[in-house]
Amino acid sequence: MELAEESFLTDDFLRQLINVGEVDILVGLPTHNNAKTIGSIVQTIQSGILSGFPRDRAVIINADGGSRDGTPDLVTGVSIDDLRPASKVEALRTLHAISTKYANSPSSVLALRTILAAAELLHAKACVVMSPESSNIEPGWISKLLSPIYREGFDLVTPTYSRHKFEGLLITNLLYPMSRALYGLRIREAYSPEFGFSGPLGTQFLGRNVWNDGTEGDGVELRFTLSAITGKYRICQSFLGEKKHVERRAADLVLALRQTVGALFSTLEPDFPVWSVVTASQPAPTTGGGQPSHLEPLRVNRKRLREMFSTGVSELESIFQSILSPDTLAELKRIAGMGEDEFYYPAELWVRTVYEFAASYQKSVISRDHIIQALAPLFRGRTFTFVTENRNASADEVENNIESLCLEFERLKPYLLQLWKSGE
Repeated sequence: MELAEESFLTDDFLRQLINVGEVDILVGLPTHNNAKTIGSIVQTIQSGILSGFPRDRAVIINADGGSRDGTPDLVTGVSIDDLRPASKVEALRTLHAISTKYANSPSSVLALRTILAAAELLHAKACVVMSPESSNIEPGWISKLLSPIYREGFDLVTPTYSRHKFEGLLITNLLYPMSRALYGLRIREAYSPEFGFSGPLGTQFLGRNVWNDGTEGDGVELRFTLSAITGKYRICQSFLGEKKHVERRAADLVLALRQTVGALFSTLEPDFPVWSVVTASQPAPTTGGGQPSHLEPLRVNRKRLREMFSTGVSELESIFQSILSPDTLAELKRIAGMGEDEFYYPAELWVRTVYEFAASYQKSVISRDHIIQALAPLFRGRTFTFVTENRNASADEVENNIESLCLEFERLKPYLLQLWKSGE
């Protein structure tokens, strides 16, 4: 095994990697204080490897961000021998599980960098990153994310899930339609904590200047996906079923926008030669079938969304004057004065809003982080309209409405190009 110049890896971790030797399959598991669930997740991963890849050399790499609850010991302490009696397949090779602490606090960018470096040093052919917070992970997920790479020559496998129609609204109302319109490939979950990748793609991304470019690694998973697209790697999607996360506090919208929209906006300038010539979108190959939406009840406080939109438009008007065109801002102010019954934030206006934000981000008309923060109340207004329009809609109708929004992003792409070139 050749040792690359991954000086950020500890000597102890390098020794562990040397002891493992080269592998076929690598499972990366970033953790931080996941002691409550990690034992069963590791067993599920082991079961997935045992049933899907019994003859192949495999390793679980735990990249830990300073856990204080014994998570790393739980990862390395789970014995595959406990699974063998219940499995009909006998593993023909040792399944290694090793752990390293990459920092004293969690960082998705440092965790991924550690996993990619380990994959390169071990010459892994097919790799998968799994989230320790997916409470309903199944053994079959391992094969679904790895097999297209290991057996069919794909370089990136992104997941699709069953979701409630009002879950993942940042994906359905902004990330998916915009990334699809710009980069030309219909990848539903371009930002996901679970994905599979080939050794060559991992090495390519490891060598890119994304680790010290000033963005502090926000949205590194999305940047990884976009890098695969621009590099013309083979990409497919795999349907995993329902997605459940370990219960956490309510997500911070501004933080979510930084990690997703901020990451997307930051790639547009370096990727301009690629996305500026894309004129339509193509479906990505998808395995496993499945319906992206389902209909379990989920309560959304629409009144609160509208109030936060209207308050934001009023309080941030001076900031919006730097970001938005006079016509767009005038429309938003008009909508902000509407009552709950007549409130409506149309798709065309939303797309124009997002594109004006993207162009202003590129020009840095004000602090880029302030631009991202200012999008939050406007996104809430768009969410209000999406929830209202789809309250009684079937899963198919929701999908049709999402598709309609995607086509609006594609139709108005020339407007973004016009704004972009006006800033040159």
